[in-house]
Order: sequence, then C-alpha cells, then structure tokens
Amino acid sequence: MTISSAPGRYAKLAGTEPGGAEPAELTDEELHSFVVSPLAACADSALDPDDWFPIATAAARARAEASSALAVCAACPVRAECLELSLRHWRSVGRHGIWGGLVETDRNALRREWLKGIPVKALLSGGTTVPRPRQPRQPDVPYEQLPRTA
Repeated sequence: MTISSAPGRYAKLAGTEPGGAEPAELTDEELHSFVVSPLAACADSALDPDDWFPIATAAARARAEASSALAVCAACPVRAECLELSLRHWRSVGRHGIWGGLVETDRNALRREWLKGIPVKALLSGGTTVPRPRQPRQPDVPYEQLPRTA
C-alpha cells in the first residue's frame, strides 16, 4: 500500500480523513489508528528508536538531540492526531519522547493551553482560537490496551 492510497482505508477505520475533523472529536482508538498507520511519517522512518527519546531536559538541547525525529514529524499528515493522543495520555506514555513533532518541554507548555480548550491544530499553527467545548470523555483507556492496527 502506498501513502497516497492509505487515506481512504484509514478514513473508513477512523471515520474521518486526517486533518479533517478536529482531533478532539476523535476517540482514543481513532487517534491511535492514525498514529500507528502508514500515514504517520514515523512509520516509514529508518531512525533508531532512541532518536525519538531525547535525554536532555532543557528544551533547546532536547530539540537538538531529536532533530532527526523532529524533521520526520514536520510534514507528517497525522501530527495533530499524534499530539492530541499524547496530551490525553500525559500521565502515562504521552509525556515521554517526541509526539506531534514536539519535545516534552514544548508539549508541557502547550498542554496548559490544551487543557483550557484550545484545539491542537491551533496550538500547532501558533494561532489562538476561542476555546471549543470538549465532548465529555470516557475514562482513559491505558495506551497499552488500545487496539493494535496493522
């Protein structure tokens, strides 16, 4: 399957095209299906897994350590969905490593705005929008229990 043929397949899987609906409107399972799909730029990356987990805690140094991974994320079509999933699972796996093209320190700063209701697409674009009311969420499903897609 090529990336160009993948969007239709994953649109059926998640009920929407990536970049269409606001990621906050998707369930954890739908977000996960995008993040682990061939649409995710990291899926075809030849990077060492360690490249996705900078050791430095200072943002500038962490960005430098993860520059290869951040470059992969820069044009990823599911970047917003990846960031949304990370922020939802902040207390577990979502805090560590690169998600949505951001290091932990940068995501932590955006998380405060996200908790106020600012959509991730607005956060990624650097724009601010009027906070949208969030849908009531189901209890968090541990990331490890999300369904695996092939």
